[in-house]
Amino acid sequence: MVLEWTSPGLPSPLWPICDLRALDHFIKKAQEAESAMRSCKEECSLAEPLTVPQPSVDFNAWRKKNAQQQAQEVQSGLWLLSQALRSLKSSLSNTTLHSHIDNNLGNIISIGQVLRSLGLPEYSPSEAGATVQDTWRVSSASALFQVHFNFLRGKVRLLISHAPACQQAIS
Repeated sequence: MVLEWTSPGLPSPLWPICDLRALDHFIKKAQEAESAMRSCKEECSLAEPLTVPQPSVDFNAWRKKNAQQQAQEVQSGLWLLSQALRSLKSSLSNTTLHSHIDNNLGNIISIGQVLRSLGLPEYSPSEAGATVQDTWRVSSASALFQVHFNFLRGKVRLLISHAPACQQAIS
């Protein structure tokens, strides 16, 4: 009976990937980093503004997009955030702040793995040679992490919670 359950033809349950508690942990880490960066004034201001994704969600426009378009928007945003975090890290000398940046970079990688596990198509603006639309410019570390926090709470949460694989797991 156990052999039958583990046979390669049976799909494995996806519910752990669809569980939003891991995303909630990533959101909490982004919020903690924002708080840490708020206490850092001069050192955390940027010489040049960084481009980040637009964190707010127009729900009407979002619903009109298919899963592939939504995944592309989220993955483009995550790519922009990782680029901005790397730029921020190279401009800071405070190693405590580096640990916040490293943690959040690792979380972005983990979110990418979750998206791949959900069967969402991969997209990277650097690979496709495309530009990301709907962007903002931030000029401080705290503003960067505020956008990161809101992007995770908004578009990333919507994408994961409404991913077709997660909808199948619920039913």
